[in-house]
Amino acid sequence: MGREQHRAGEARLRESYAALPHDAPVRLAKRTSNLFRGRTSGAAGLDVSGLTGVVEVDGDVAEVQGMCTYEHLVEVTLAHHRIPLVVPQLRTITLGGAVSGLGIESTSFRNGLPHESVLEMDVLTGSGEVVTTKPGDDLFDAFPNSYGSLGYATRLRIELEPVPAHVALRHVRFHDAGSLADAVTRVVEDRAWAGERVDGLDGVAFSPDELYLTLARWTEEPGPTSDYTGQQVFYRSLQERASDRLTVHDYLWRWDTDWFWCSRAFGAQHPLVRRVWPRRLRRSDVYWKLVALDRRFSVADRLDRRAGRPQGERVVQDVEVPVDRLAEFLAWFDREVGMRPVWLCPLRLRRRDGEGGDRPWPGYPLDPGTTYVNVGFWGIVNVGPDAPTSPRNRAIEAQVSALGGHKSLYSEAFYERAEFDRLYGGAHLAEVKARFDPDDRLTSLYDKVVHRR
Repeated sequence: MGREQHRAGEARLRESYAALPHDAPVRLAKRTSNLFRGRTSGAAGLDVSGLTGVVEVDGDVAEVQGMCTYEHLVEVTLAHHRIPLVVPQLRTITLGGAVSGLGIESTSFRNGLPHESVLEMDVLTGSGEVVTTKPGDDLFDAFPNSYGSLGYATRLRIELEPVPAHVALRHVRFHDAGSLADAVTRVVEDRAWAGERVDGLDGVAFSPDELYLTLARWTEEPGPTSDYTGQQVFYRSLQERASDRLTVHDYLWRWDTDWFWCSRAFGAQHPLVRRVWPRRLRRSDVYWKLVALDRRFSVADRLDRRAGRPQGERVVQDVEVPVDRLAEFLAWFDREVGMRPVWLCPLRLRRRDGEGGDRPWPGYPLDPGTTYVNVGFWGIVNVGPDAPTSPRNRAIEAQVSALGGHKSLYSEAFYERAEFDRLYGGAHLAEVKARFDPDDRLTSLYDKVVHRR
């Protein structure tokens, strides 16, 4: 994509913003979404059709449009033998979405979160102007976890890292969460395990006494590779083999094919169904559309009633807890929620190159000296008539806060305003918003994620 095309796409975005009535909600006209919280409908979206590409790849830096999906971004950068420092798990997550809404993956234990590799970005603000902002600027530092309440990224310059052709995997089993947490701490400190370098680190907890860390190592070593886009399912391989090898491309999208393990809800893991389900339709955005249909027609609720099961509460969350509280959280989670498997992804904020300090991120204020573990869990818990009040989700919020953690805001949230502002830098965010959105055209973060406007 040329720069003239980018400028034309940006102009269309500004024009569509200017055409909106001042009292109309502002949102993007996107075909896909990875949000799991409802919102009021009926409003027209901003035209982002010209902001979906890669402008340039120059060595270890890429200039990318805000609505470019990671699927397309990776396709372009792999042709240069490079990838973004963090590639979120799902293909249709956009770069702008990962920066404004946070993203995470197995390289986060050494590269932090996607916004920490951004060198510069342009943001369409509430004033209707496109502002260029860099690290250290108030707008730049407040933008992560703002979810469109400060504007939308139109162009980002990001760091890339070189990668070879393959990824060698080791699946290491642990018999309790405490031992796994200790191993995470060692890997984060040493960037190695049993004498081998570790480039990617995540895991799965199948039960309290069956947990795995997957240790990934970039490699040019030749050898056969596995294919989990066919009959085999990736997460099951952790229990079936101690080592594996994938192409870099397949490693990056290993979770997308079956939406981690959530495709089983649609029968996509049944051998007979899998044979007739086209490969091109085994991907997260297809499953997400099926979920949207279920929401619209209440299919799961009807099936539960017919089967005599208690009413279900949707529990779709990602939370970050300090690694030394992981075992405590999982024990509580097993008692109070009882959902397995769960995904485990260690992360640590990245230090700035050439500087002794750490970059502040007021909208998601993790301690720069602490290793956290993201715990991801997605499904339905049959809780009975209290399900509409979301008792499990509310309990999870309280427990994560009690353990010194945070939860991602892509899904439902129930915080009271004071607690929300304390956890997510509400006062600072409001101050920055007032400067760049003086007419208050953009929906506030609290209203977006709690009131779902």
